[in-house]
Amino acid sequence: MTKIIMHGCSGKMGHVVCNLVKDDNDCVIAAGIDPFGDSPDFTVYKTPALCDTEADVIIDFSTASAVPALLDYAVEKQIPVVLCTTGLSDEINAKVKEASEKVAILKSANMSVGVNLLFSLVQKAALTLAESGFDIEIVEKHHNQKIDAPSGTAIAIADAINEAMDSRYNYVYDRSQVREKRTNTEIGIHSVRGGNIVGEHDVIFAGRDEIIEINHKAMSKEIFAVGAVKAAKFLAGKPAGFYTMKDALKDVLE
Repeated sequence: MTKIIMHGCSGKMGHVVCNLVKDDNDCVIAAGIDPFGDSPDFTVYKTPALCDTEADVIIDFSTASAVPALLDYAVEKQIPVVLCTTGLSDEINAKVKEASEKVAILKSANMSVGVNLLFSLVQKAALTLAESGFDIEIVEKHHNQKIDAPSGTAIAIADAINEAMDSRYNYVYDRSQVREKRTNTEIGIHSVRGGNIVGEHDVIFAGRDEIIEINHKAMSKEIFAVGAVKAAKFLAGKPAGFYTMKDALKDVLE
């Protein structure tokens, strides 16, 4: 039985994870950490420093400003962390790397099993199609409350392609200020914001007289919770180090 501390238990994703774990016989929410919440099912602590519940792993869906204190707590208590919060600054990302030298940290731009499969698919597509002169464009769509653009997942898709292609591409986010043809060493990344779109990512490989598209649509936030719980089960008991969803899903993706 994997004992989980839910950091950000009163947020939208925190509720989704907690409800998902209720129906999972292999894990349990041992405690929550959230300055604004309470729960009838487990003790909720206002800050990590106040938490004295033993656990095997922490799942974090909180805010960037709450991550540093959580990392300090995780290192002190030697509890692995599945870090799902996005929009982290360079300073916080550096702290994540530093913490991973002392405790297991799993961080991914997207926790969805399907999106992580998409990373693998676009790499294989790029290796074949780019050499045949196909241009690559990425379009991401999200709800009108999303603050950052482009999405972390869109950047991660581009990074996955670049990793497979020896970093040949540069990223272009806005062509409105430059009147010139695209080059064959760029990936265009475009953002759409509207309504309550959970998340959509389209990767377009456009060649001469043919177009291939690979896309992923998130129909609910539960897909991210499913991935986070999978990651938590994987990470519990792991030695210090920096892990990704590719590690957690190795058996599935290979």
